[in-house]
Amino acid sequence: MPRNKKKHAAEQSNDLSDDETSNDNASTYSCHSETQLGDGGGPNGSFESSEPGESAGVEKYEEKLLQAIENASDKAQQTRINAFQTINEVLVHHYIPDFLEDRKVTVMDAVEKSLRRGKGVEQSWAARIIPLLVIQIEALEDIVELVTVLKPVLLSTVQDGSAAYDARAKCCAALGLLCFVGVDDLGEILPLMKVLHSIFAGSFLKGDNSPSGASSEAGALHSAALSAWSLLLTLLPPGEFVALLGGSAGAGVVPSVRQLVGMMQSPILEVRMVAGETLALMFELGRHHDDEFLEEELPDLIEATQKLATDAHKYRAKRDRKVQRATFRDVLRYLEEDISPEISIKFGRQLLVLDTWAIHHQYTCLRTALGFGMNVHLAENAFVREVLQLGPKVDEPRRPYRSEKAEQRFINAAAFKARTISRGKNRDKRSFALN
Repeated sequence: MPRNKKKHAAEQSNDLSDDETSNDNASTYSCHSETQLGDGGGPNGSFESSEPGESAGVEKYEEKLLQAIENASDKAQQTRINAFQTINEVLVHHYIPDFLEDRKVTVMDAVEKSLRRGKGVEQSWAARIIPLLVIQIEALEDIVELVTVLKPVLLSTVQDGSAAYDARAKCCAALGLLCFVGVDDLGEILPLMKVLHSIFAGSFLKGDNSPSGASSEAGALHSAALSAWSLLLTLLPPGEFVALLGGSAGAGVVPSVRQLVGMMQSPILEVRMVAGETLALMFELGRHHDDEFLEEELPDLIEATQKLATDAHKYRAKRDRKVQRATFRDVLRYLEEDISPEISIKFGRQLLVLDTWAIHHQYTCLRTALGFGMNVHLAENAFVREVLQLGPKVDEPRRPYRSEKAEQRFINAAAFKARTISRGKNRDKRSFALN
């Protein structure tokens, strides 16, 4: 979904357990973004402005970012890791495409070297920077350069069995978002989906139809790979997807419904939930092409989904049961009634409505990359607003900054004190006159 090109987006059992005392009827999707727009959405201040208090904040985080970019190429591994953590923090909380314009190549080179030569934690933090870069950069030619340089090294790390699971998981997420933004050719998207398929296939049922025995770390990798695969799925035209699912060309590219139902039996919550959401997304895309898409598979799928939507097994954590039931109730309702969950997210004075599985998954992937800075980018980032169909940026009334609020408090306090003294003198005069 390259910049300045029209993106394709797919149009998109009550709990009877006696141990659940809290209300879990609300969908887990319907949470607001993690932070509200306040003093610029970041720890150090706000966006560029002529206001004195804000300028100080801007200078502070710019200086911090410049130092981190320099340290990202340091010889000491821990210094590089700390630098990537700082870059991540600043890019999450601030939308600064102009500032990055002359520095993106330096950051890209540092990330590439750490992915090629680094290990474990360093690779994980380097991979986290990639989605933030691709979301911030505006020029199409710069996006193409990012894809050309970083896609090969991400693919290499993802397929490297000796690399840490967490590093591979972060590379899957980075690869999915990078190609979602920068690739618009099915000839490139399908081979990438095949690679991701080969990774999350580790959570399919075994040959004896027993659940996968993947560890929690491997499960996190499989769920990240399936999530990235689903993000790329939202780029496929419905007809192309249906043809792949029913033809030999889709072998190893598109998992079958039975394989995803098998993933729903995984002992790992994240794998079960992503598998359920992916099935809903596949049916949404298929139903746009054919109203009776895979009708023969529905009975078994509904039965499996219903079990998870009413799961009361005590061996699962209480929170896990609550989250799982809320998710699969939405999936079940869509499969049975063709009704997608409608989630409203308020940020500032605007409202974002997620009303299809495709737009919801795109939002989830962006939120995973942006974390606590999601609201800042919802308000400011042109690309994020385009993906989520929010339209052009809306100028909102500027809120007072902390320094301005403090100054106003001092003025009010001084005025209050002057009034108190003045009224005290008048009271003394009236008291003397009465006596």
